[in-house]
Amino acid sequence: MHLRKQSYWVLIALLSLALILSACSGSKNNGASNTAPSDEAEQSSNTTSASAFPRTIEAANGKIEIAKKPERVAVVHWGYADSILLFDLKSAALALPFTEKSSALHTDSYKPYVDKLGELVIVGENTTVNMEALLSYKPDLIIAGNAINAEITDQLEKIATTVVIDEAVTDIWSNWQALVTKFGDILGQEDVAKQYIDNYNANLQTAKEKLAKVEGTVAFIQVRNNAVWLGGTKYLTQYYGSGLGLKAPTDPAMEEGVELSLEGLSKLNPDHLFLGYFNYVDKSLPAMTDDWEKSAVWNSLNAVKNKQAYAINGELAMGYGPIGNSYGVQAVLEALE
Repeated sequence: MHLRKQSYWVLIALLSLALILSACSGSKNNGASNTAPSDEAEQSSNTTSASAFPRTIEAANGKIEIAKKPERVAVVHWGYADSILLFDLKSAALALPFTEKSSALHTDSYKPYVDKLGELVIVGENTTVNMEALLSYKPDLIIAGNAINAEITDQLEKIATTVVIDEAVTDIWSNWQALVTKFGDILGQEDVAKQYIDNYNANLQTAKEKLAKVEGTVAFIQVRNNAVWLGGTKYLTQYYGSGLGLKAPTDPAMEEGVELSLEGLSKLNPDHLFLGYFNYVDKSLPAMTDDWEKSAVWNSLNAVKNKQAYAINGELAMGYGPIGNSYGVQAVLEALE
Protein backbone atom coordinates (compact mmCIF):
# COMPACT_ATOMS: atom_id res chain seq x y z
CA MET A 1 0.00 0.00 0.00
CA HIS A 2 2.85 2.39 0.87
CA LEU A 3 4.55 1.72 -2.50
CA ARG A 4 1.37 2.46 -4.43
CA LYS A 5 0.90 5.77 -2.63
CA GLN A 6 4.53 6.74 -3.33
CA SER A 7 4.12 5.90 -7.03
CA TYR A 8 0.97 7.99 -7.15
CA TRP A 9 2.71 11.12 -5.86
CA VAL A 10 5.66 10.59 -8.20
CA LEU A 11 3.24 10.45 -11.14
CA ILE A 12 1.52 13.66 -10.02
CA ALA A 13 4.89 15.42 -9.74
CA LEU A 14 5.91 14.34 -13.23
CA LEU A 15 2.62 15.50 -14.75
CA SER A 16 2.95 18.89 -13.02
CA LEU A 17 6.48 19.33 -14.32
CA ALA A 18 5.33 18.51 -17.85
CA LEU A 19 2.55 21.10 -17.65
CA ILE A 20 4.99 23.79 -16.42
CA LEU A 21 7.46 23.08 -19.22
CA SER A 22 4.69 23.10 -21.78
CA ALA A 23 3.42 26.48 -20.55
CA CYS A 24 6.91 27.99 -20.68
CA SER A 25 7.40 26.70 -24.19
CA GLY A 26 4.02 28.09 -25.31
CA SER A 27 4.82 31.49 -23.81
CA LYS A 28 8.10 31.69 -25.74
CA ASN A 29 6.47 30.68 -29.00
CA ASN A 30 3.67 33.24 -28.63
CA GLY A 31 6.19 36.07 -28.23
CA ALA A 32 8.40 35.00 -31.11
CA SER A 33 6.16 36.36 -33.87
CA ASN A 34 6.72 39.94 -32.66
CA THR A 35 10.49 39.78 -32.17
CA ALA A 36 13.58 39.36 -34.32
CA PRO A 37 14.74 35.77 -34.86
CA SER A 38 16.83 34.38 -32.03
CA ASP A 39 20.42 33.18 -32.51
CA GLU A 40 19.03 29.65 -32.50
CA ALA A 41 16.60 30.53 -35.30
CA GLU A 42 19.36 32.19 -37.32
CA GLN A 43 21.56 29.13 -36.92
CA SER A 44 18.66 27.00 -38.12
CA SER A 45 18.24 29.27 -41.16
CA ASN A 46 21.95 29.04 -41.95
CA THR A 47 21.82 25.27 -41.62
CA THR A 48 18.88 25.13 -44.02
CA SER A 49 20.76 27.26 -46.54
CA ALA A 50 23.88 25.14 -46.24
CA SER A 51 21.85 21.96 -46.64
CA ALA A 52 20.83 23.15 -50.12
CA PHE A 53 24.31 22.17 -51.28
CA PRO A 54 25.79 20.55 -53.23
CA ARG A 55 23.65 21.71 -56.13
CA THR A 56 24.06 21.63 -59.90
CA ILE A 57 23.45 24.76 -61.98
CA GLU A 58 22.70 24.82 -65.71
CA ALA A 59 25.03 27.49 -67.04
CA ALA A 60 26.46 28.76 -70.32
CA ASN A 61 29.67 26.86 -69.50
CA GLY A 62 27.88 23.57 -68.79
CA LYS A 63 26.46 21.88 -65.72
CA ILE A 64 28.32 23.39 -62.78
CA GLU A 65 28.31 21.73 -59.38
CA ILE A 66 28.58 24.04 -56.39
CA ALA A 67 29.84 21.76 -53.65
CA LYS A 68 29.02 23.88 -50.61
CA LYS A 69 27.36 27.13 -49.59
CA PRO A 70 29.58 29.90 -51.06
CA GLU A 71 31.10 32.26 -48.52
CA ARG A 72 33.22 34.44 -50.83
CA VAL A 73 31.41 35.37 -54.04
CA ALA A 74 33.02 37.32 -56.88
CA VAL A 75 30.76 38.85 -59.54
CA VAL A 76 32.92 39.94 -62.47
CA HIS A 77 30.16 41.11 -64.85
CA TRP A 78 29.61 44.83 -64.24
CA GLY A 79 25.92 44.54 -65.09
CA TYR A 80 25.30 42.05 -62.26
CA ALA A 81 26.49 44.17 -59.32
CA ASP A 82 23.06 45.64 -58.56
CA SER A 83 21.37 42.24 -58.42
CA ILE A 84 23.89 40.33 -56.29
CA LEU A 85 23.66 42.86 -53.45
CA LEU A 86 20.10 41.75 -52.69
CA PHE A 87 21.34 38.47 -51.27
CA ASP A 88 22.63 37.48 -47.85
CA LEU A 89 26.40 37.28 -48.30
CA LYS A 90 29.24 37.59 -45.83
CA SER A 91 31.68 38.73 -48.48
CA ALA A 92 31.45 39.89 -52.09
CA ALA A 93 33.85 41.09 -54.79
CA LEU A 94 32.34 43.21 -57.57
CA ALA A 95 33.16 44.62 -60.97
CA LEU A 96 31.43 48.01 -61.25
CA PRO A 97 29.93 49.85 -64.25
CA PHE A 98 32.05 52.93 -63.51
CA THR A 99 34.81 53.95 -61.12
CA GLU A 100 34.34 53.17 -57.44
CA LYS A 101 34.31 56.90 -56.62
CA SER A 102 31.44 57.68 -58.99
CA SER A 103 29.56 54.42 -58.47
CA ALA A 104 26.10 53.99 -56.97
CA LEU A 105 27.62 52.21 -53.98
CA HIS A 106 27.67 55.55 -52.16
CA THR A 107 24.00 56.35 -52.69
CA ASP A 108 21.25 56.07 -50.08
CA SER A 109 19.59 53.40 -52.22
CA TYR A 110 22.62 51.11 -52.07
CA LYS A 111 23.67 51.86 -48.48
CA PRO A 112 21.47 49.26 -46.72
CA TYR A 113 22.77 46.53 -49.02
CA VAL A 114 26.42 47.58 -48.82
CA ASP A 115 26.31 47.98 -45.03
CA LYS A 116 25.07 44.43 -44.41
CA LEU A 117 28.14 42.96 -46.15
CA GLY A 118 31.00 42.00 -43.90
CA GLU A 119 33.44 42.63 -46.74
CA LEU A 120 33.20 44.32 -50.14
CA VAL A 121 36.11 44.29 -52.60
CA ILE A 122 36.24 45.98 -56.02
CA VAL A 123 37.81 43.74 -58.68
CA GLY A 124 36.99 45.56 -61.89
CA GLU A 125 35.48 48.53 -63.71
CA ASN A 126 33.23 48.12 -66.73
CA THR A 127 34.58 45.38 -69.01
CA THR A 128 38.02 45.25 -67.35
CA VAL A 129 38.50 42.73 -64.54
CA ASN A 130 41.53 43.20 -62.29
CA MET A 131 42.77 39.61 -62.24
CA GLU A 132 45.39 40.35 -59.59
CA ALA A 133 42.73 41.75 -57.25
CA LEU A 134 40.47 38.79 -58.00
CA LEU A 135 43.21 36.28 -57.17
CA SER A 136 44.01 38.14 -53.98
CA TYR A 137 40.35 38.01 -52.95
CA LYS A 138 40.39 34.16 -53.13
CA PRO A 139 36.74 33.56 -54.09
CA ASP A 140 35.10 30.19 -53.70
CA LEU A 141 32.53 31.09 -56.38
CA ILE A 142 32.76 33.36 -59.43
CA ILE A 143 29.71 34.54 -61.41
CA ALA A 144 30.37 35.84 -64.92
CA GLY A 145 28.69 36.62 -68.26
CA ASN A 146 29.18 34.70 -71.48
CA ALA A 147 29.65 37.85 -73.60
CA ILE A 148 31.17 40.48 -71.28
CA ASN A 149 33.65 38.02 -69.75
CA ALA A 150 34.21 35.79 -72.79
CA GLU A 151 37.94 36.50 -73.09
CA ILE A 152 38.75 35.60 -69.49
CA THR A 153 36.38 32.69 -68.81
CA ASP A 154 39.18 30.11 -69.02
CA GLN A 155 41.22 32.07 -66.48
CA LEU A 156 38.26 32.44 -64.14
CA GLU A 157 37.59 28.71 -64.13
CA LYS A 158 41.17 28.09 -62.96
CA ILE A 159 40.67 30.38 -59.96
CA ALA A 160 37.41 29.00 -58.54
CA THR A 161 34.10 27.35 -59.42
CA THR A 162 32.66 29.61 -62.12
CA VAL A 163 29.05 29.97 -63.22
CA VAL A 164 28.73 31.75 -66.56
CA ILE A 165 25.25 33.18 -67.19
CA ASP A 166 24.01 33.35 -70.77
CA GLU A 167 23.23 37.05 -71.07
CA ALA A 168 20.80 36.64 -73.99
CA VAL A 169 18.86 33.70 -72.58
CA THR A 170 18.49 35.34 -69.18
CA ASP A 171 17.82 38.68 -70.91
CA ILE A 172 19.90 40.55 -68.37
CA TRP A 173 19.56 43.99 -69.95
CA SER A 174 15.77 44.20 -69.79
CA ASN A 175 14.67 41.52 -67.31
CA TRP A 176 16.48 41.84 -63.99
CA GLN A 177 13.85 39.63 -62.37
CA ALA A 178 15.12 36.66 -64.37
CA LEU A 179 18.70 37.43 -63.31
CA VAL A 180 17.75 37.77 -59.65
CA THR A 181 15.89 34.45 -59.87
CA LYS A 182 19.04 32.87 -61.37
CA PHE A 183 21.16 34.24 -58.54
CA GLY A 184 18.69 32.78 -56.06
CA ASP A 185 19.17 29.37 -57.67
CA ILE A 186 22.96 29.67 -57.63
CA LEU A 187 23.19 30.81 -54.02
CA GLY A 188 20.46 28.59 -52.59
CA GLN A 189 18.47 31.73 -51.67
CA GLU A 190 15.38 31.34 -53.83
CA ASP A 191 13.25 32.82 -51.05
CA VAL A 192 15.26 36.07 -51.01
CA ALA A 193 14.83 36.46 -54.77
CA LYS A 194 11.09 35.78 -54.65
CA GLN A 195 10.46 38.16 -51.77
CA TYR A 196 12.23 41.08 -53.45
CA ILE A 197 10.49 40.48 -56.77
CA ASP A 198 7.06 40.18 -55.14
CA ASN A 199 7.56 43.38 -53.12
CA TYR A 200 8.83 45.28 -56.17
CA ASN A 201 5.87 44.24 -58.31
CA ALA A 202 3.42 45.19 -55.56
CA ASN A 203 5.05 48.63 -55.17
CA LEU A 204 5.08 49.10 -58.95
CA GLN A 205 1.37 48.38 -59.17
CA THR A 206 0.59 50.79 -56.33
CA ALA A 207 2.66 53.54 -58.00
CA LYS A 208 0.97 52.89 -61.35
CA GLU A 209 -2.46 53.37 -59.81
CA LYS A 210 -1.37 56.63 -58.18
CA LEU A 211 -0.02 57.99 -61.48
CA ALA A 212 -2.95 56.90 -63.65
CA LYS A 213 -4.14 60.50 -64.03
CA VAL A 214 -0.80 62.02 -65.06
CA GLU A 215 -1.36 64.16 -68.16
CA GLY A 216 1.04 64.72 -71.03
CA THR A 217 4.09 62.91 -72.33
CA VAL A 218 7.08 61.80 -70.29
CA ALA A 219 10.68 61.33 -71.49
CA PHE A 220 13.81 60.07 -69.72
CA ILE A 221 17.28 61.10 -70.81
CA GLN A 222 20.72 59.95 -69.67
CA VAL A 223 22.89 62.99 -69.10
CA ARG A 224 26.57 62.06 -69.38
CA ASN A 225 29.64 64.25 -69.52
CA ASN A 226 29.86 64.31 -73.32
CA ALA A 227 26.52 62.97 -74.56
CA VAL A 228 22.80 62.84 -73.87
CA TRP A 229 20.85 59.66 -74.61
CA LEU A 230 17.11 59.21 -74.89
CA GLY A 231 15.82 56.25 -72.90
CA GLY A 232 13.82 53.93 -75.14
CA THR A 233 10.47 52.42 -74.20
CA LYS A 234 11.84 48.99 -75.14
CA TYR A 235 14.28 49.14 -72.23
CA LEU A 236 12.61 51.43 -69.70
CA THR A 237 9.70 49.04 -69.22
CA GLN A 238 9.45 49.99 -65.54
CA TYR A 239 8.17 53.42 -66.59
CA TYR A 240 6.25 52.73 -69.78
CA GLY A 241 3.80 50.04 -70.90
CA SER A 242 3.14 47.38 -68.27
CA GLY A 243 5.25 49.32 -65.77
CA LEU A 244 3.99 52.71 -64.60
CA GLY A 245 2.11 53.14 -67.89
CA LEU A 246 3.47 56.62 -68.62
CA LYS A 247 2.88 58.10 -72.07
CA ALA A 248 5.96 58.56 -74.27
CA PRO A 249 6.32 61.31 -76.92
CA THR A 250 5.26 60.17 -80.39
CA ASP A 251 8.51 59.67 -82.25
CA PRO A 252 10.14 56.66 -83.99
CA ALA A 253 13.25 57.13 -81.83
CA MET A 254 11.31 56.44 -78.65
CA GLU A 255 11.35 52.65 -78.93
CA GLU A 256 15.09 52.01 -79.08
CA GLY A 257 16.36 55.35 -77.79
CA VAL A 258 18.98 57.45 -79.50
CA GLU A 259 21.75 59.95 -78.83
CA LEU A 260 20.14 63.38 -78.63
CA SER A 261 21.17 66.86 -79.57
CA LEU A 262 19.44 69.82 -77.96
CA GLU A 263 17.50 70.28 -81.20
CA GLY A 264 16.46 66.62 -81.09
CA LEU A 265 15.20 67.06 -77.54
CA SER A 266 13.33 70.17 -78.63
CA LYS A 267 11.61 68.12 -81.33
CA LEU A 268 10.42 65.59 -78.75
CA ASN A 269 9.42 68.42 -76.39
CA PRO A 270 7.93 66.22 -73.63
CA ASP A 271 5.61 67.65 -71.00
CA HIS A 272 7.63 65.96 -68.27
CA LEU A 273 11.39 65.46 -68.55
CA PHE A 274 13.49 63.27 -66.24
CA LEU A 275 17.14 64.24 -66.36
CA GLY A 276 19.12 61.15 -65.42
CA TYR A 277 22.44 62.68 -64.42
CA PHE A 278 25.44 60.37 -64.41
CA ASN A 279 27.33 62.87 -62.24
CA TYR A 280 24.59 62.75 -59.63
CA VAL A 281 26.99 61.29 -57.06
CA ASP A 282 30.21 62.99 -58.14
CA LYS A 283 29.37 66.61 -58.93
CA SER A 284 32.99 67.34 -59.86
CA LEU A 285 32.27 65.67 -63.21
CA PRO A 286 30.70 67.77 -65.99
CA ALA A 287 27.28 67.18 -67.55
CA MET A 288 26.45 67.74 -71.21
CA THR A 289 23.39 69.78 -70.31
CA ASP A 290 25.45 72.38 -68.41
CA ASP A 291 25.82 74.37 -71.62
CA TRP A 292 22.34 73.52 -72.89
CA GLU A 293 20.73 75.16 -69.87
CA LYS A 294 22.13 78.52 -70.93
CA SER A 295 20.33 78.48 -74.29
CA ALA A 296 16.97 79.87 -75.36
CA VAL A 297 16.08 76.51 -76.93
CA TRP A 298 16.41 74.77 -73.56
CA ASN A 299 14.30 77.37 -71.80
CA SER A 300 11.60 77.05 -74.45
CA LEU A 301 11.03 73.33 -73.68
CA ASN A 302 7.57 72.62 -72.27
CA ALA A 303 8.98 70.70 -69.30
CA VAL A 304 11.44 73.46 -68.44
CA LYS A 305 8.93 76.32 -68.84
CA ASN A 306 6.37 74.52 -66.66
CA LYS A 307 8.93 73.44 -64.04
CA GLN A 308 8.35 69.81 -64.88
CA ALA A 309 11.99 68.84 -65.45
CA TYR A 310 13.26 66.58 -62.67
CA ALA A 311 16.85 65.67 -61.74
CA ILE A 312 17.40 62.02 -60.82
CA ASN A 313 20.34 59.63 -60.53
CA GLY A 314 20.67 58.34 -64.09
CA GLU A 315 22.99 55.48 -63.20
CA LEU A 316 20.28 54.09 -60.93
CA ALA A 317 17.00 55.11 -62.53
CA MET A 318 18.07 54.28 -66.08
CA GLY A 319 20.12 51.24 -65.20
CA TYR A 320 19.24 47.57 -65.50
CA GLY A 321 19.11 46.32 -61.93
CA PRO A 322 16.55 45.89 -59.16
CA ILE A 323 17.93 48.46 -56.71
CA GLY A 324 18.16 51.07 -59.46
CA ASN A 325 14.70 50.29 -60.79
CA SER A 326 13.21 50.47 -57.29
CA TYR A 327 14.84 53.87 -56.79
CA GLY A 328 13.59 55.05 -60.18
CA VAL A 329 9.98 54.04 -59.61
CA GLN A 330 9.97 55.85 -56.26
CA ALA A 331 11.67 58.95 -57.71
CA VAL A 332 9.15 59.15 -60.57
CA LEU A 333 6.25 58.67 -58.16
CA GLU A 334 7.45 61.49 -55.92
CA ALA A 335 7.96 63.83 -58.87
CA LEU A 336 4.65 63.23 -60.64
CA GLU A 337 2.23 62.38 -57.85
